[in-house]
Amino acid sequence: MSSMTLSAMALRARLFLMARGPVLCGACVLALAAGAALAWLLPQRALHAREQQVALRLIKQGNTDVVHAAPVTASDNLALFYAALGEKRYAEQQVKTLFALAGKAGVVLNQGEYKAGFDRNARVYTYQVTLPVKGSYNDVSKFSLMVLRTIPFASLDELSFKRENIGETQVEARVRLTLFLAAGSTGGAP
Repeated sequence: MSSMTLSAMALRARLFLMARGPVLCGACVLALAAGAALAWLLPQRALHAREQQVALRLIKQGNTDVVHAAPVTASDNLALFYAALGEKRYAEQQVKTLFALAGKAGVVLNQGEYKAGFDRNARVYTYQVTLPVKGSYNDVSKFSLMVLRTIPFASLDELSFKRENIGETQVEARVRLTLFLAAGSTGGAP
């Protein structure tokens, strides 16, 4: 279709809606929303029904192990948490990784502030890194996501942007991360 045809159709639709008033327009919007909700719910319901059928078939076959999985306990979750921690002795290596990721993302990273600590409640060591970063908004966002993907025991605590003038493509950003570390050589509970 040409752009002339599309604009003519849009004009006709607009005139039709204006002639019918806001009540009909609101009813149309509600009908579309209800249709979208129904279209989303039907596959969910069908999936749930299929899961129930599989569970019943497994029970009839005497295979109940799959249906009744053991619940995950708090101690299991805690063990997984400690296993995911980084190692305290490699904290400086992680800073080198941050600088390498900044280069890959295309942002300028001159120096940062570093602060080591210990969280008594969680019994983990922390290494807080505050980085002043310069680059485009997309590059800074890309850098932040790359850090979280590459260093799974890092948390993004702050990401703030500052632009001097509206027309500038480069922004100054402050990225504050916390690395959660264990004292041991292979992670695990300190």
